[in-house]
Amino acid sequence: MSPKQIVKSFYESDLANDSTVIATYIHKDCLLHWNNSTGYKVFDYDGLNRFFKNIRIAYHSLRPQISHLLQDKNQVTIRYTMFVSTIEDPDNEMPLANFISIWEIKDGKLYRGYEISQVADDNIESYKSFSEIKV
Repeated sequence: MSPKQIVKSFYESDLANDSTVIATYIHKDCLLHWNNSTGYKVFDYDGLNRFFKNIRIAYHSLRPQISHLLQDKNQVTIRYTMFVSTIEDPDNEMPLANFISIWEIKDGKLYRGYEISQVADDNIESYKSFSEIKV
């Protein structure tokens, strides 16, 4: 798979239910640098494993709506809105947050990530900018 296909496949995998996703897609020496509404965090492989374990506890499903997916050699940039449904209300999907992530791929896995996110809002113009697929 190309780096672009690896990133797309990771985000479109069953992140909320598949406990093998981290081992399949994340490099053992991975570092993800994430700026979000609660501040700056760095996750290594084990941290991402714990993070997604908690995701599997809280959410019934996660679905990215990808608007941009760009590749330059072994680096891929992805822009998307993550939609979720909770365990308590699996039939009600809602936007959780908007993301832009840059991933370096090494040995066919996500190796270095730089991500920024913000809580999704109900501004129609913002939503439209994420729904105009540019993949």
